[in-house]
Amino acid sequence: MDLGYRGLVVVVTGASGGIGEGLCRALAAEGATVVAHASTRPEALSWAPEVGAHTAVADLADPDATDRLFDELRATHGRIDVLFANAGRWPEPDLALDQTSVASLRRTVDDNLWSALFSARAFVRNLRRTGPRPDGLGASVVFTGSTAGRFGEAGHLAYATSKSALRGLVATLKNEIVTVDPAARVNLVEPGWTITPTVASAIDAALVERVTRTMPLKRIALVEDIVNAALFLGSSRAARHVTGEVLTVAGGMEGRILR
Repeated sequence: MDLGYRGLVVVVTGASGGIGEGLCRALAAEGATVVAHASTRPEALSWAPEVGAHTAVADLADPDATDRLFDELRATHGRIDVLFANAGRWPEPDLALDQTSVASLRRTVDDNLWSALFSARAFVRNLRRTGPRPDGLGASVVFTGSTAGRFGEAGHLAYATSKSALRGLVATLKNEIVTVDPAARVNLVEPGWTITPTVASAIDAALVERVTRTMPLKRIALVEDIVNAALFLGSSRAARHVTGEVLTVAGGMEGRILR
């Protein structure tokens, strides 16, 4: 199915690897003009020329830097049609709330909530300047959440809190963005355990057995599983009547042990 990304300008934040890189590669294959973003390290985007993606580096927890980035992208490409707000960071090690420093709590919220909020703000500001597309294909925002925001995650309270807040962001922004573009949509893809290059070496049979005890599908997601779900939500052709929704991609995960 043609998802309708051809010719659209699409920004993917947090594209230095894993889900973000997977999104960029898939979008480039769909014919989109892709901007791959990294927070600090341009070398993490060394793969981008392979697929013809543009690159950008900015600290999205800084609202001024975020505004400058999106303003520059609009000036360069004429408009921005789709935002995949994927940037985020899962902090290590596991620490209880009372054992976590204030600085670490703030950084985790900055990386996972404020970066998403400021990206969405900059995206809508630029959409207001350019107006809706003349072909009626609505703008789209897709956030990357986590099952930690749905079920909680001991040892990662700030991360779980940040990802949970994205649900409220989506539920509200969907009602605001249509005042700028009547066909615009906002959704959230919510991955569970996912095998990315950074964690692949730590995944073994014992871990799979343990983490899938709350899942009817006894497997851990691959990057492509999350990418495919996000591409559907972002497509104003395939999902034009889907907004304000949370699509959980976690093998049917529940808040209880199944086996």
